[in-house]
Amino acid sequence: MKKQALQLLGAAIFAVSAPVLAASALISPAELKPLLSVPTVRVIDIRDPKSFAANHIPGAVNAPYGAWRGPASNPGALPPLPKLTQLVQSLGLTAQTHAVVVSSGQDATDFGASARVYWTLKVLGIKELSVLNGGVVAWTAAKLPQNTEITKPTASDYQPKLDGSLIATKEEVVKHVSAGDSSLIDARPAAFYAGETRHQAARTPGTLQGAVNLPFSKFFEGQSAQFVSVDKARQVALGSKLESDKITVSFCNTGHWAATNWFAMSEVLGQKNVKLYPGSMVEWTADDSVLPMDNVPNRIAQLVIDAKLWSARTFK
Repeated sequence: MKKQALQLLGAAIFAVSAPVLAASALISPAELKPLLSVPTVRVIDIRDPKSFAANHIPGAVNAPYGAWRGPASNPGALPPLPKLTQLVQSLGLTAQTHAVVVSSGQDATDFGASARVYWTLKVLGIKELSVLNGGVVAWTAAKLPQNTEITKPTASDYQPKLDGSLIATKEEVVKHVSAGDSSLIDARPAAFYAGETRHQAARTPGTLQGAVNLPFSKFFEGQSAQFVSVDKARQVALGSKLESDKITVSFCNTGHWAATNWFAMSEVLGQKNVKLYPGSMVEWTADDSVLPMDNVPNRIAQLVIDAKLWSARTFK
């Protein structure tokens, strides 16, 4: 009975309804090409400046991924609002802009960068948003035009306000863990979830207490950066043992891979009440109060992990 109820609930939560916004969350190169002549469309290329300068989609502006991230000690943190305001104003963005985020398209991890920037823009109140499925790799494969011309947009006076409904703060996640009233989704590969390794900046291996593992890579075709169809994405989500009647919190190491899961559940599948915990495990394990975790290995196993990470840093 309970299983049937959960299946019915899951089907209702993940059902795809007619889009509220004019912009599609995912667009193909063929769909983007005719939009390049639309004045309200802004293509935001988040690759490094050198790659952007070598060739890019005509009319695109460069805003490297690092500009949207936090400091080295907590790279997943959302930058201060004044810094983000300056960034979006310099790109000429307004509430009416249809922003299309473009990454390199090299692999599934790269997609997370575009999903994270998409999430950040939505947090800042920009609602007409898309990600170019497959990034520059897909655009190039489609033999569509590129150039080296630099577009300098007129700065806007847009004053964003943070939409807290999309953000899970550490304090909120602590409450969710304690109350058990949310679905905590670990987007990392299984080895991280199982406590077999950790991020270089995280203090402790393991995962949030009560979390389930849904590796971000499941939302892609093979080893590519090509996002799966809506039907396949729904199958992935329904097979992940999510309790979708609860608030869903997506997390990883630094809010990068987790952005893909947030994007899949919130933007592609239309699930309500999906939040991203930007600081994720790096921020969680840095807390001196030792916050609750599962799958934490014993001290000897942690020392072995530390040695492997030290070796990787030293001899890379």
